[in-house]
This record gives sequence, C-alpha cells and structure tokens, in this order.
Amino acid sequence: MAETRLESETLGSAGMPLTQKRESLFQDAFRRLLRNRAAVMGGTIILLLILMAVFAPLVALKSFEVQVLVDQNKVPEWVLKVFPTMQPYAEISNDYPLGADRVGRDLFSRIVYGARVSLAVAFIGPLISLLIGVIYGSISGYFGGRVDNIMMRIVDVLYAFPSLLFIILLMAFFRSTISDIQPGTFAYYVSKLDENMGGMFFIFVGIGLTAWETMARLTRGQVLSIREKEFIEAAHTIGASNLRIMFRHILPNIVGPLVVAETLAIPGYISTETFLSFIGLGVNPPTPSWGSMISDGSSVIRSYPNQTIFPALALAITMFAFNFLGDGLRDALDPRLRGTQ
Repeated sequence: MAETRLESETLGSAGMPLTQKRESLFQDAFRRLLRNRAAVMGGTIILLLILMAVFAPLVALKSFEVQVLVDQNKVPEWVLKVFPTMQPYAEISNDYPLGADRVGRDLFSRIVYGARVSLAVAFIGPLISLLIGVIYGSISGYFGGRVDNIMMRIVDVLYAFPSLLFIILLMAFFRSTISDIQPGTFAYYVSKLDENMGGMFFIFVGIGLTAWETMARLTRGQVLSIREKEFIEAAHTIGASNLRIMFRHILPNIVGPLVVAETLAIPGYISTETFLSFIGLGVNPPTPSWGSMISDGSSVIRSYPNQTIFPALALAITMFAFNFLGDGLRDALDPRLRGTQ
C-alpha cells in the first residue's frame, strides 16, 4: 500500500513521471530584478540614455558647436513660467526647447551630446577597473602568503594617495606640456590621441589608475573565501591547473558581487568626470560635458538659471538611475535571497 501511494504521488495522470525544472541562479536573479520597480526604472532610464547618446545626431536639433550669436541667452516661453524672475530681461525664442547659452548654442542639443561623455566614463571606467583589479586581486588572494602580503601593501600605498588629486595632477601635467612635446615621440602620439578623443583619454587613464584598488581588495576577499571550499579542493585533487581553477571555478562564483560593486561605483566615476570638467580639466571645448555646462551656467545662474539647472538635472537623473540599478542588482544577486519572492 505504501509503495502504491508513493507511486501515485510521483507519477502523473498518464503514468509519466512528474519532473520540476529547477530555476538557474541567473533566471532567479533576473526574475527578482524585474520585480524591483526602482531597478527597472533605473535600467529603463539608462537604456534611453544609451539610445539618446548613440543617435545623438538624430535626437539633437542642432550640432553641439553651432553658435548663433544673435540668439544668445534666449529662452522658450515655458521656461519663463518656471523661472518668472527671468521675465524682465530674457528674450523669448521657441526655437530652443531648453534655451540657448551665452554664445547662442542650443542647450538641449548640448545636453544630448553630453550624455556621450558621461556614459563613456560610466562604462569604460568600470571595465578598466575590473580588468586590472580582478587580475591583481585574484593573484593576491589565490596564492596568499608572501605574494599576498607584498601585493596588498602596494595597494595600501596607492590607497594613501588621494585619487582625485592624482587625476588632477596627471591631467594638468599632460595638458600643460603638450606644446613642449617633440613630434614623433610616444608622448606626442598620446597627446594626439587625447585630442582626437576630445580630451577623454586622460580622464579614462586617470580613473583607471585610481579605481582598481578597491576592486582588487574586493576580489582578494572573495577569492580568499572561495579557495577553501570543497569543490576547489576537489579540483586540486584531480590535478586541475591553477589557471583552470581560477577561470572555471573561482571567477564564475565571485563575478556577481564584483559586477554589483562596479555598478554602484559608476555614479562616482561620473561625478569625477563632472568635477574635472567643472574646473576646466575635463573634455576639450567645444565638446559638451554636463560638468562644463554647469560651470558655464554657474556664472549667470541668477539671471539664467536654466543654463545650470537643466544639465544638473540630467546629471542627477543619470546618477540616480545607476544607483537604483546597482541596488536592484545587489538584491537580485544575493544568494541568501534565492527562491524568495
């Protein structure tokens, strides 16, 4: 009777065994991520920003460097309703959705093109940090002992130096010595590369050289916690090489926290680029950056607040979107929450 009852529970109505497909970790995480409304909203905003940056020539009304001096500081009617203090002296022109700056450039078009700079920093910065930090931290944590001690002391020394100050010194040095560089040298080609990229090359270098220390520490800690697990010992037992163990067993198990950490660090990279552009060490004019636009508008913020507030809103929305997405990824990839609603 017991065998009959067990058989009826495990067999379907047609006599076929009932099997339940187990959700993978990725599917479970993706399901929980979609249930996080803030993360979905952040991801949607980021996707729209990416599309706007890619198709900037189609979205923008004008090119970012076009100047119409007779239209300088003009604003549309709806902006006057939002900022009524501008009415006594502002000239109205509905040809500019957000207004024009002090040299007659369209603010909306420059904000659209400025998204390219912020998103480039948002994606290239983490890639450099992951590439250097994961390799460095994995070697340190996996081999341990004296190797770990020496490598981590190097990180401690680099950590002691203010990263923002290092980036400022790096960019000020290269920007001030460009005229003295002899053609044909390595420094000359690097300077030309920076010039062709609109001044973004040294921003990427500065962020990459200062952001990987945190990633190296995080990777080291994750590797130290994974390398003593039973499946790692089993891999050693069957003769797997260190390289195979690292890429096939350790890295797939620690990539989740690393991606989450870098996603949460993206707003910091964007704010660094914005600050550098604000103080004049960012992208080269007339390449638009939200930081340089805020800097230009700050000088006339009492008279024309739209020239500062609109780029600042674009910056704030972007940073909030990455924060929301990072928080959602952290909750979705937390193994302690797997299987929960």
